Amino acid sequence: MTQGRLTPQDRQRIAAGLAAGHGYTEIARRLGRPTSTVTREVARNGGPADYRPGEAQRASVRRARRPKNSSARPAPADPQGRTPEAVADAFEELTTMLAHTGLPQMASSVFAALYVTDSGSLTVAELVRRLRVSPASVSKAVGFLESQGLIRRERDSSGRRERYVLGDDMWYRSLLATAQRNVELAASARRTATILGPATPAGARLTEGAEFLDRIGEELVQAVERWWRTGSSTA
Repeated sequence: MTQGRLTPQDRQRIAAGLAAGHGYTEIARRLGRPTSTVTREVARNGGPADYRPGEAQRASVRRARRPKNSSARPAPADPQGRTPEAVADAFEELTTMLAHTGLPQMASSVFAALYVTDSGSLTVAELVRRLRVSPASVSKAVGFLESQGLIRRERDSSGRRERYVLGDDMWYRSLLATAQRNVELAASARRTATILGPATPAGARLTEGAEFLDRIGEELVQAVERWWRTGSSTA
């Protein structure tokens, strides 16, 4: 496979592949590059929806011109034997996929950073350092992820710093939060149908939507609670 830095032509071909709906593996095959190269390139330049080859090329030039810090200490050895490049690839792959599902870009980055960290827990300072963003950006992303039930806040042992934690019940809490939002949306649809008139086409459409959301919400809660009870009993 081709090695070395991506060229402007490579980036144009990546953009063309994304526009055509090709997956990262297919784009990488056509370029003769590892899939991780394409994944990392797209993730660090706005994700598949916002990738711009010209801007990506300029960003690459800026990174290449940054002075190297020769006095920096080497990264500590990974206890699992993983290389920093492998961890970075995992982070960027997950960030890209989360953003592709509709999660905001910064929330995707914060969630992915927590997910690929073995402890599943990071402070604001650690997130700022890893993602190279402002504390305000992290705070906004954390607020969104909390509202989705995906993370929670905890105090560290000293009680002075907040940590953001995934938790073993993360998906359980997140899906219950989704079910609750469906309930609220169904109630709103019914109120709107009453205002418009249940017998009108718009009112009937809203009533039907509310019934669907109620049914899906009930089944989702039942499935989640059944899985949680089964998982807890076998843990």
